[in-house]
Amino acid sequence: MNRPYSSYKDSGIEWIGQIPSHWNIKRLKYLDKTIMGQSPESSDCNKEGVGIPFLQGNADFSGLNPMPSVWCDHPNKLAQKDDILLSVRAPVGAVNVADQTYGIGRGLCAIRPEYSHKKYSYYRALCLLNELNRIATGSTYTAVAVDQVNNVVVPNSAYDEQGILSNYLERKTAQTDDLIAKKERMIELLKEERTAIINQAVTKGLDLSAMMKDSGIEWLGKMPKHWEIKKLKFNASVQFSNVNKKSEEGELDVRLCNYVDVYYNDFITPDLDFMEATASLEEIRKFQLRVGDVIVTKDSEEWNDIAVPAYVASELPNVICGYHLAQIRPDTQLINGKYLFWLLSTDCINYQFQIEASGVTRFGLGNYALSNSIVLIPPKKEQDKISDFLDRKTVQIDGQVEREKESIELLKEFRTALISEVVTGKIDVRN
Repeated sequence: MNRPYSSYKDSGIEWIGQIPSHWNIKRLKYLDKTIMGQSPESSDCNKEGVGIPFLQGNADFSGLNPMPSVWCDHPNKLAQKDDILLSVRAPVGAVNVADQTYGIGRGLCAIRPEYSHKKYSYYRALCLLNELNRIATGSTYTAVAVDQVNNVVVPNSAYDEQGILSNYLERKTAQTDDLIAKKERMIELLKEERTAIINQAVTKGLDLSAMMKDSGIEWLGKMPKHWEIKKLKFNASVQFSNVNKKSEEGELDVRLCNYVDVYYNDFITPDLDFMEATASLEEIRKFQLRVGDVIVTKDSEEWNDIAVPAYVASELPNVICGYHLAQIRPDTQLINGKYLFWLLSTDCINYQFQIEASGVTRFGLGNYALSNSIVLIPPKKEQDKISDFLDRKTVQIDGQVEREKESIELLKEFRTALISEVVTGKIDVRN
């Protein structure tokens, strides 16, 4: 169990608080060298393969991605391998470590330890997020200047002690990161299981002993013998919305179900934050959402990310289908809207939309392609059973996924808190 140091003194700095009595505080410029980035010169651009790769600012540093076709040869604006990279402009305070020599652009700075232990300096930089954001200025975006970074006051202990603290943090954060990675892998496995369950239920049914037949469609394979294959237009009406986000005088106030509402949600419910807009009386009559409708995204930047469906699960007064979406209204005598939603969620059914999508920079799906798409039609009672089964199973799996995500957030909070406590001397980990 970690204990506090034997005695403390007030640092006089709010974000640091009390520090061990044998520690001191110093401005960062007296411990580490700070190199502020700058925009590349025009002569640095498009010199393919010549010079040093150039990192741009305004990044979260989850990855180090050099600018394409830009190389740098400014010796005073280079980050060396193992330098600490700090984002100083929108967002402020994100940290990473250079894995090679880079030119650094505006919005970045490199911190090079001179009188600090290298690893400790990295962990200390992670603790500067709140303080840098406190002193950042700007209207359209926030930023901190090199002088502000240099003059930030930080805790400081003897070099050898910094090494001990760093080794401890390296071990503990590695353990925490390993747990996080395992939970992230568990989430991926749960999502794969969810997809497999949906695919099996809506293309093969729930009765594993059912007689099967060849569907005659290569990408679909076998299907239950008593099921039918039909075109969507014979089981539902399909219409593409032309209601844009603009508010016009003389029109009626409405709420729009937009692309993002469908793309990021399986179910369209009243608790979504719908956009306020206006529409004509005819548009409201035509595109009003009803329970049982299936809404589909009709375009995407990627051809294989087309026709993402969402199910209208609740009454939504004054909510209409917005632009970039297709509204499918099932014939309830023939097909269950919830079953249709699950069916359109499967890879094998969605594959036909990917093939039909056309475009160059953005891919779109036409009304003809969607209306004439192939759907599997089990008997109506079987559709209901499949829908109820998938409702239960996906809720269970989604609950497991959420619990894993919550656990990951707690581990990340623990990691952040542990680094802060060690860097500012709140716990003594020397032994």
